[in-house]
This record gives sequence, structure tokens and C-alpha cells, in this order.
Amino acid sequence: MGDDVAAELAGLPPLRETIAAHGLDARKRLGQHFLLDLNLTRRIARAAAPLSTGTVIEVGPGPGGLTRALLLEGATRVVAIEVDTRAIAALQELEQAAKGHLQVIEGDALKIDLATLGPSPRRIVANLPYNISTALLVRWLQAADALTDMVLMFQKEVVDRLVAVPRTKDYGRLSVLAQHVCTVQRLFDVAPSAFVPPPRVTSSVARLRPRPPSDRLGDLRPLERVTAAAFGQRRKMLRGALAGLFPDPVAILTGLGLSPTARAEELTVAEFVKLAGQLTSE
Repeated sequence: MGDDVAAELAGLPPLRETIAAHGLDARKRLGQHFLLDLNLTRRIARAAAPLSTGTVIEVGPGPGGLTRALLLEGATRVVAIEVDTRAIAALQELEQAAKGHLQVIEGDALKIDLATLGPSPRRIVANLPYNISTALLVRWLQAADALTDMVLMFQKEVVDRLVAVPRTKDYGRLSVLAQHVCTVQRLFDVAPSAFVPPPRVTSSVARLRPRPPSDRLGDLRPLERVTAAAFGQRRKMLRGALAGLFPDPVAILTGLGLSPTARAEELTVAEFVKLAGQLTSE
């Protein structure tokens, strides 16, 4: 990005003025909490480096705080997806200042095919709306072939689940799906005071990097079904929790060397993948 674009971005009004000018009060139903600290947003952007090739996809940019940081940190193509019509005018001002480096799309990220948004490598960098963050992540795990990297902010409790290991309270369906598809790393926490308005919980930034296609299932649906059944009734032994999936779950489990009396949180990610393989062969 040239000095002329940096100068244009520097000339934009402060984010608080942008929010006031466009009536962008954060709305609870949209899970909005705006991050205005440029030092912090640039730290998030740097965590996704390199940004100078391919496409950076941002979801839920709101007034454009993280968007500005991505451009200032050298992103040459940013695609920002925003469902809140109120924010579009503010983002269009930023789009104009970015001189071709930013494309704003008004739409629902849950319905957009990532592979259509620009050339690879594609990276998602986002302060995700709390109310749909898990649904978005599961969709992106299903579309991992289209992605190189994800640097995402969630509620801290979601990242606790993403990195959890077996036999811990946070280990669950999301842990298995995310760790099978990606290497997952917690990067840093963000205090509630960094946001406008402050949420009631601490947030965390995580990096998820898809594994090579040869190291993960081509179709994630069997693993989704197995983990949904097992963790949906996590107090039950697996022989009971999986009864709706397999005609004879005891035979399936013993055939894989797994105890029918084990519970979901005792199985490793690899063992769940083996179970998913049995589901596809049934």
C-alpha cells in the first residue's frame, strides 16, 4: 500500500466521530462490540501477516476499526462483509480512502461462499459478532480448502473450548472439529474495557490454520454427526449416546478398541475421526 493511501486513511475522522456521525450505536441483537484502540487492532492485523498477497476477509467490520488496521499493516486486498446497513455508509468512506484496496459487501457471511471473494491465499481476520461466532467458525471449518489462515476474536470461553484437551470441562464438539481441521493457537486476551460498549466477558484472539487436505476429512459431516451425538448427551456412556447413529454401537466401539462405557470427553480427536469413518461406512 502506497504512502498516498496511508495519508488518506490518516485523514479519516476518529472512529468515535464516525460512530456518532452514522448513528452506529452497537446493537445487542447483532452481537456488536466495537474495538476502537488502533494499537490493539494493529496487533490483531499483524498476527495474520503476511497480508500483502491474496485476500483478507473481514466479517462484521462495523465502523471499520480493524479494517483500517489491516490496510495500515499492508493488506493489499481486503473484503469486508457487513450485515448492518447502518455501517455501510461509514465503510464506503473508508473504501474510497483505500483506493482500490478495500471492497465492502453488504450481506450475511453465513451465506457467502468464501472462494468467490478473491484470489488465494485467503485469510479471515475478524472481531466476530458474539451471537454467531460459533456458527461462522463451523461453516469456515467446512470450507477449509478455501482458506490459508484465520485470526479471530471470540469470547474467551469459546477459545477455551477451541484449545481444550480431553478429560477437561471445556473439551467438546467444537474442540474436536476445530482441532481436527486446524492447528489452533490462543494468541492473547482482550479486556472488556477495550470495547465500546464493554462486554461482560473477556475476549480472546486465536489463530486457526487449516491442516493439509491429506491430514483431515474431505467431508466434515460424519464427524459433526458423531460429535453432536456424543457431546449432546455427554453424561451418558458412549454405548447409549451413539445408539441413534449405529445399530450396534457396542460392536462399533469395541471394534475400534474403545470402551463402550467411556464418555465423550475421554476420546481423543483421532478416536472421534475413527468413529466418523465407521459412520460413513454404515
